[in-house]
Amino acid sequence: MSSQKTVTVTPPNFPLNGKVAPPGSKSITNRALLLAALAKGTSRLSGALKSDDTRHMSVALRQMGVTIDEPDDTTFVVTGSGKLQLPAQPLFLGNAGTAMRFLTAAVATVEGTVVLDGDDYMQKRPIGPLLATLGQNGIRVDSPTGCPPVTVHGVGKVQAKRFEIDGGLSSQYVSALLMLAACGEAPIEVALTGKDIGARGYVDLTLDCMRAFGAQVEVVDDTTWRVAPTGYTAHDYLIEPDASAATYLWAAEVLTGGRIDIGVAAQDFTQPDAKAQAVIAQFPNMQANVVGSQMQDAIPTLAVLAAFNNTPVRFTELANLRVKECDRVQALHDGLNEIRPGLATIEGDDLLVASDPALAGTTCNALIDTHADHRIAMCFALAGLKVAGIRIQDPDCVAKTYPEYWKALGSLGVALSY
Repeated sequence: MSSQKTVTVTPPNFPLNGKVAPPGSKSITNRALLLAALAKGTSRLSGALKSDDTRHMSVALRQMGVTIDEPDDTTFVVTGSGKLQLPAQPLFLGNAGTAMRFLTAAVATVEGTVVLDGDDYMQKRPIGPLLATLGQNGIRVDSPTGCPPVTVHGVGKVQAKRFEIDGGLSSQYVSALLMLAACGEAPIEVALTGKDIGARGYVDLTLDCMRAFGAQVEVVDDTTWRVAPTGYTAHDYLIEPDASAATYLWAAEVLTGGRIDIGVAAQDFTQPDAKAQAVIAQFPNMQANVVGSQMQDAIPTLAVLAAFNNTPVRFTELANLRVKECDRVQALHDGLNEIRPGLATIEGDDLLVASDPALAGTTCNALIDTHADHRIAMCFALAGLKVAGIRIQDPDCVAKTYPEYWKALGSLGVALSY
C-alpha cells in the first residue's frame, strides 16, 4: 500500500519566494461538471481542477451518457442531452464527498436503479440526512448503514414540492438538493430545518454556479430558497483557483517570511476558505479563538500554523471536521502531539493548540498518520518548514485535490526526501 511511503520536508532556513499557481477549485469544478452534464448542449469549463475527486465525478457522469472531453490539463468540454442515462454499473466515487452527495441527489432524475459506492473511508461518511429528505419526497433510497453504498430508485422525474434538510452536518446536502431542485416538474422549495448550516459560503457558491447555467433561484428568507423548474442550459464557465489550496501557500509565506505570488488576491476569491487569509495574516499573533464552521477545509492549515504562534489558539465549531475524509480534529491532535507531546488537546469538538514559537528550529521524530487525507498531509508539510524530522505518511494522497503540491513546494526551493 502507498501508505508505507513517507515524505520528509527539510526546513529551508530561508524565506520562500516565488510564483505558484494553485489548482482550480475542487468545489466549483465538481458543481460545474454536474450542472454542465445536466444541461442540454456543450459547455466549456476552463481553469478546472484535474484530481482524484474531479476524476471520480467525470467518470461517473460518462457512465451516465455524458460526453466529456479534456483538451488540456485545465479544461473539461461537457456535452449533455439534458438527461442522465441509467449507468450499466455502480458508480464508484472513491472518497469524493462532493461527488457522492451531489450525485446521490442528481441520479433521482434517472429512470432506473443506480448504486453509488466509494472506498473504505467513504463507507464511513454519513449521508443519512440527505437520504431521509429524498425519501420523504417520493424518491426511494436504500442505505443499510446511513453511509454509502447508496441505492437510488429513480423514476425519471422529480415531483417534490419542498425539500427540508438540516444543513448543520454538511452544507453539501443543501447544495445537492438545490441543484436537483431545478430539475423538478414544478417549483421546489429547499428549506433548512435547523438555524445552522455547515458552511453557508458553499451554498452561495452553488447558487452562483446554478444561475450561470440558467437556473432561477429566489431567496425566500435566510433558510429557504425557491427554485424554478428551468433545468439547465449549456454555458462556458471559468473556474477560479482553489482557496483551500491557497491557504497552504499563504501559510508557507508567513512561516518563512517569504513572498509567494499565487496570481489572485484573497479578496477576489468567492470560496469561503479565502477568509482564512485574514487569520494567517495575523501570524505570529493569531486571534485566541478561531471559529471553524465557515472555513472548514482551512482549519488544518490554521491549526498547524497556530503551533508556532506567540499565544495559544482555540478552534471552535469543528463538528463537521469529524466527518470529513477522516476525523480531522483527532488527526490534527495526534499529529501535533507527535511533534511535541501536549501541543494539542481536544475539548468536545474544540481543538486547543498550545503554541510555542520556540518549536521553530527544533528536531523531532514524528511520523504523521495522514489517514489517507490530503489536507492532513498538506498541512503537516507546513510544520516541516520549521521543524526537522517530520515524516508524513502516504504523500500521494494529495492527488485528491492538489496533485502538484509537492512539486509546488519543490519549486520554491523546499527539499523533500522520500
